[in-house]
Amino acid sequence: MKKIGFLSFGHWADHPAYSTQSASDTLLQSIDLAVAAEELGLDGAYFRVHHFARQLASPFPLLAAIGAKTKQIEIGTGVIDMRYENPLYMVEDAGAADIISGGRLQLGISRGSPEQVIDGWRYFDYDLKDGETDADMGRRKALSFLNHLDGVGFAQPNPNPMFPNPPGLLRLEPHAEGLRDRIWWGAASNATAVWAAQQGMLLQSSTLKYDESGKPFHIQQAEQIRLYKEAWKEAGHTRAPRVSVSRSIFALVNDQDRLYFGQQAGSVDSIGMIEADKRAIFGKSYAASPEKLIDELAKDEAIQEADTLLLTIPNTLGVDYNVHILSSILEHVAPALGWR
Repeated sequence: MKKIGFLSFGHWADHPAYSTQSASDTLLQSIDLAVAAEELGLDGAYFRVHHFARQLASPFPLLAAIGAKTKQIEIGTGVIDMRYENPLYMVEDAGAADIISGGRLQLGISRGSPEQVIDGWRYFDYDLKDGETDADMGRRKALSFLNHLDGVGFAQPNPNPMFPNPPGLLRLEPHAEGLRDRIWWGAASNATAVWAAQQGMLLQSSTLKYDESGKPFHIQQAEQIRLYKEAWKEAGHTRAPRVSVSRSIFALVNDQDRLYFGQQAGSVDSIGMIEADKRAIFGKSYAASPEKLIDELAKDEAIQEADTLLLTIPNTLGVDYNVHILSSILEHVAPALGWR
């Protein structure tokens, strides 16, 4: 059994073929899609976070709204770029969203992906400490966020407060019990996957990672997951780890599917450079008849290693068509692979 969710990039543009031509379209349709996904029996609704782009950028209002309109589905991100965040304010936002959803938040965070602008976090009034890289800053802020999620008081109370204080040091409010155990780290390398395990974070592995061996993408990703699980065990955590992988998977069951995605049949892994100096491998898309998809996906080692599969969706095509994409996987593919 696997948990199956969707992952939306939340694109919009003034394009005649798009159902999402504005930020309003994207936000409201994201809520509608999460509600519909829950009705389908999907396990998760996840959203990407990108700044300075016509995409979703401020996740907590959206997550809270979805939490208020759903009852069971996991609600998450994949991922929040910690370079842009105030960790303590984020604890408050995340705590509120988690409480509104009844403890269903699954928050993916990371150092972040290549940006739309140069050092965009500087515009948010953040800067590096001496000798620090932006990756260091992202991990430093992540650890601060994690440390303040535990609900332990750390701030000295004012002796003359506006309102009476409880005894002892003060913590951030609202405190969301258990949220610390539902924080995921988006890892692009084997080393950061191991680091995430050591910190007690769950693992999100996307459709790309650094090319560290020249092997096919799914094999490198499976190796990364196994290293993570070994590090988790060595760290002595008593709870079970969780691992998600993202995939673009389209079951071609009608003419519209074949028109949109038929050209992706036979897709292969690709190699590219990110941040100018890092060689990355990008996983292929899967687009075929359900029967062929079942055969191809059964050979994907990383999917076999993961307990959660996030299906990347073309949100610009609208809620109804994305419901069709998701229901086609649940109906025609997942049962034959033992996912359902």
